[in-house]
Amino acid sequence: MLILIAVVLATAVVSPWLVLRAGSRAFVAIALVPLAGTVWVAAQGPAVLDGRGPAELHPWVPGVGMELALAMGTLQWVMALVVLGIGALVLAYCAWYFDGDDLGVPRFAGVLVAFVGSMLGLVLADDLLLLYVFWELTTVFSFLLIGHDPGRRASRRAAIQALIVTTLGGLAMLVGAIVVAHGADTYRISQILADPPAGTAVTVGVHLLLVGAVSKSALLPFHFWLPSAMAAPTPVSAYLHAASMVKAGVYLVALLAPAFAGVAGWREVLLVLGLATMLLGGVRALRQHDLKLLLAYGTVSQLGFLVLVLGVGTRSATLAGLALLLAHALFKATLFLVVGIIDHSTGTRDLRRLTGLAGRMPAVMVASVVAAASMAGLPPLLGFLAKEGVLVALVDVAREGDGTGLGAANGWALVVGVVLGSVLTVAYSARFVWGAFGRREVEEPLTVHAPGPAFVAAPVVLAGLTVLLGLLGGPLTSLLSAQAEAFPPGAHEPELVLWHGVSLPLLLTAVSVGLGVLLFVAREPVARAQTALAHDWSLERAYRGGMRRLDRTAVEVTGVVQRGSAAAYLAVILVVLVALPGWAMVRALAGPDRLTIAAWDTPAQAVVGVVVVVAAVLTVRSRRRIRAVLLVGVTGYGTALLFVLHGAPDLALTQALVETLTVVVFVLALRRLPEYFTDRPLSRQRYLRAALGLAVAVVTAGFLLVAGSARTSDPVSLALPPEALEFGGGGNIVNVILVDTRAWDTLGELSVLVAAATGVASLIYVNARGADIRRVKDIPYPADVTKIPTGRGRRAWLPGSRTLAPEKRSIIFEVVVRLVFHSLVVISIYLLLAGHNAPGGGFAAGMTTGLALVVRYLAGGRYELDEAAPVDAGRLIGGGLAVAAVAALFPLAFGGVVLQSAVVDVPLPLLGELHLVTSVLFDVGVYLVVVGLVLDLLRALGSHIDRDIQRARRQAEAEVGAA
Repeated sequence: MLILIAVVLATAVVSPWLVLRAGSRAFVAIALVPLAGTVWVAAQGPAVLDGRGPAELHPWVPGVGMELALAMGTLQWVMALVVLGIGALVLAYCAWYFDGDDLGVPRFAGVLVAFVGSMLGLVLADDLLLLYVFWELTTVFSFLLIGHDPGRRASRRAAIQALIVTTLGGLAMLVGAIVVAHGADTYRISQILADPPAGTAVTVGVHLLLVGAVSKSALLPFHFWLPSAMAAPTPVSAYLHAASMVKAGVYLVALLAPAFAGVAGWREVLLVLGLATMLLGGVRALRQHDLKLLLAYGTVSQLGFLVLVLGVGTRSATLAGLALLLAHALFKATLFLVVGIIDHSTGTRDLRRLTGLAGRMPAVMVASVVAAASMAGLPPLLGFLAKEGVLVALVDVAREGDGTGLGAANGWALVVGVVLGSVLTVAYSARFVWGAFGRREVEEPLTVHAPGPAFVAAPVVLAGLTVLLGLLGGPLTSLLSAQAEAFPPGAHEPELVLWHGVSLPLLLTAVSVGLGVLLFVAREPVARAQTALAHDWSLERAYRGGMRRLDRTAVEVTGVVQRGSAAAYLAVILVVLVALPGWAMVRALAGPDRLTIAAWDTPAQAVVGVVVVVAAVLTVRSRRRIRAVLLVGVTGYGTALLFVLHGAPDLALTQALVETLTVVVFVLALRRLPEYFTDRPLSRQRYLRAALGLAVAVVTAGFLLVAGSARTSDPVSLALPPEALEFGGGGNIVNVILVDTRAWDTLGELSVLVAAATGVASLIYVNARGADIRRVKDIPYPADVTKIPTGRGRRAWLPGSRTLAPEKRSIIFEVVVRLVFHSLVVISIYLLLAGHNAPGGGFAAGMTTGLALVVRYLAGGRYELDEAAPVDAGRLIGGGLAVAAVAALFPLAFGGVVLQSAVVDVPLPLLGELHLVTSVLFDVGVYLVVVGLVLDLLRALGSHIDRDIQRARRQAEAEVGAA
């Protein structure tokens, strides 16, 4: 089953390419995949009937117990046949529905096939979380299919509406799935159904699952999204909104009913919402002039009917409900495909403009009449077979109760409501046939292009199946009874037959058909009555009003909190930090448990702490930016010294390197900022900010104290030294954690670094990163800067310094740089290779190389930076990420798993044995990303600011010369 799902999804990937190469006729080839799947699923019928349906279990995330569990019972088998079989016919139909020059058809093909695969995964999933994953995939793909034409506002609006409504229900369903699984101690659906949990929490979880089902199947109060979704192409309506997607909610109800039909409120919710939706959809269908909208509201009505029947939770109702589900998929898909043919052939779906199509499209008319008759419940069709079974089951509920506990009054009210809904169904079924194929006077004659046989094939096949299955009541009973047998026996043994004898159900069918025909005959007075009773309030209008108010509220809130002030943003964040977690901290401090506080391990820690506190206080009081930056650096170096005193040299090294580079970057940026923070008199805002800062400091200190005193067991760090040696092959616990134990997190952090570098580039660089890399030898002479030629045969080691004015050069600094640059590079390489066993690693090595580039830049200017690293920073960053990814995947070539490491001892002459772990390749990727990021910062805040300063100076000199 997993292979079948994977094949369908793989077909979705190649489908756009096939359509691009072969045109719309490629849909026929694409349809062969779900057709083959239909044959395979059908072949599983005997095994499913014997209770030996296929089941698969594949590990997914073993660490948290998640798995890909798939199973095929009777319900899943029927749904899989519907999903694949009708999917194959709809895909083949698309070959003639779309013209060769239609825009977006390749993408449409891929998305539609992906939807088929997602829906197949949904009905075969035997795990609640896996079911939810496929559930949301169908939501996403339906959004893309409904919004197929982004140029049409109606398509965009309908797609967003369907996405919001169904996603809201999906989120509720996810919470319900978690609650139910927690009560059952498993996510496996088959295990939950075999031993259903109980309790208040489970009841709430079941009703949350019903919210997802109701929203997906467009029941009240979520019914309005389905008619709006008719903005999608007709094949989408025929598949998603008639045969497949909207059945997901019905499927979920049928799946859970055997275990939870007795849960408090289950029947009441489903019966009330189902009946109300059935009646509302039927009434609204009688008002429509667009054939597609008529069918859409008819679908809403039928979905309410389906949920009502399957929500009853008896053996007879379940058998009839499954038959009705199959019948609805066949007749409603047929009718939607017919509308597509009519629209494609005439250019309109307005029944007021259609006339005389019966003679031009006889096969289409016959298929429509058969499907509409099945929808109306006329014999000897599958729709009649199913509806008779429904009426038999409901009459049994009204007379005998059948274990539902509804009572006679409620049971008969349900029967009357279903009969009224059936009257409306007969009326709008007749309205469809009359509107599509009746002959009437029209203002403008239509130009009709008769469809070819291939275009008509899909609805004809579906209509033929409706007739055939209507005559096979006995075999259908055998096929579907396994699902129904999950319920206790009722008043009568359920069966699907065309003739139940002269009985009350048959009389009710005759009454509903007769009244429905009368309602259609009196359509004009009925239309006038509906017009007179028309009103402008609806749930759709309430939704749109709610969305407008939400958008307006978002604008107002954004206007208040997004004021363009970094200080305001920071204040909001910090106030929330103080108010919410701070309150929890106060409660913890006020609790019975006392804090365990150790002042220091050695007096040296207290001395360093005092220095850090003094530097922080002086930073707050400083008015000069450069002084504040340097004092902040003191606090950082003090923190590094505390790490040393606590025995964490690796953290101390990283802190010192980061602090050094941070100070340099700040100083470079300050060249374009005023010397003082402000020249305005001090205001009360300063004291408010100081108070907030003090509150944050107190709260943060409280967090540390509470967290440090809340330990109830031995720290995990005690087990890390032996594990680091055994698992990671290294003695540096920090590095082993970063590149072995938590390598996935490190890979994610690398991606964040890359995103940060991309942000710097997008904010600073106008041209490409590499466009500004200029070597000294490339500067034209006379240059725009001072250029001191070097004698023949001599090569200046710091050529960039020759471009600086003499007063900006420092010979001592240049000599020092010449002495330390190579040493820093060698040290960085040592840190890179030795980081697995000693302080260091890829990040520390990259920072060290970055500092080497910093001293080159400070000594020789921007040209010297390009001499030291004549490479595009963006390519260096991308290359580093690629190296890290390749290092992660490399173990797969040797039969390992992703990010697995191996120990390699390399003997070196004179130096001894080099102990390497293959994760050093991952560290190399980290190293390259960090070096590239430093280069980006230096070129953005160094070279570009240098150029701006030089340009401003020249402009000022030119203005003085002109004056």
